[in-house]
Amino acid sequence: MNEVVVEARDVNKHYGPLHVLKGIDLTIHRGEVTCIIGPSGSGKSTFLRCINQLETLDGGYIIVNGSPVGVKIKNGRVHAQTHNEVARSREQVGMVFQGFNLFPHMTVLQNICEAPVRVKKEDRRVVRERALKLLDRVGLAAKAGAYPSALSGGQQQRVAIARALAMEPRLMLFDEPTSALDPELVGEVLDVMRDLAGAGMTMVVVTHEIGFAREVGDHLIFMDDGHVVEHGKPRAVLESPQHERTKQFLAKVL
Repeated sequence: MNEVVVEARDVNKHYGPLHVLKGIDLTIHRGEVTCIIGPSGSGKSTFLRCINQLETLDGGYIIVNGSPVGVKIKNGRVHAQTHNEVARSREQVGMVFQGFNLFPHMTVLQNICEAPVRVKKEDRRVVRERALKLLDRVGLAAKAGAYPSALSGGQQQRVAIARALAMEPRLMLFDEPTSALDPELVGEVLDVMRDLAGAGMTMVVVTHEIGFAREVGDHLIFMDDGHVVEHGKPRAVLESPQHERTKQFLAKVL
C-alpha cells in the first residue's frame, strides 16, 4: 500500500492560450481508489489523459510506476520518449473512456484479445483463455460471440473494462465511465468497478457518481479551473468541505 504508483508535481497543460491544468500535485499509492470530481472544464479528463500520455505536459512532471511520463533520462539528460517507448509504458495503464470505443466489426471476444496479441505479442490461446475469464468476471460470459451493436450501453462499457484488464495493467483510469449510459445501466458498470477496487486494483476515477466516490474511494479530489481545490477522505470532503468553492459545487450536485 505504501508503493507510489502515480506522482504528479506542478503539472501544467495549455491548449493555446487556454491554461487547463495549473500546477497539479497528486500522489497515489498501490491499491488506492482516487476519485476526482468537479465541474465540466475543470481539467479532470485532461489530467487523466496526461497520466496515460495521450497529452503532453507543458510543465511539471508525472511519474507512473517509477518511470517519468513522456521522457527518459540518458547520460544525465532528459529526452523525449520514442513512439514505441510511449506505447510500452502505456501497456501498464488501462483506460476506460466515456464512449466505449469497441471495434464494431469484431466480436466481444475479438475486441478483448486484439491488444494483447498485437501489441504485447502474446500467444492467442493464452489471451483467449484470459479474455473468457474476464468476460465471466464482468458478467458477460454468454456474450463472447456477440457484436457490440447487439449489446446495451452498460454491456459495452463492461466489455471495454474487460478489454483494458486484458493488458494486465497496474493502474486503471476511468474517465466518467457511466456518463454516456442510461440511468438504469449505471449500476452494472459501477458493480464491476467495485469488484476491481475490492480486488486491490489501483484506480483513478473521474466521476459524477458521488455515492460511488463516498462508498468506494480512498481519496476524493475536487478540481476547479485547473486547480486541486480540496482533497481528503471522501466522507470528510463531502460532509464537511472546507473550501467555499467545494461547498458551492456540492450544494448543486448532492
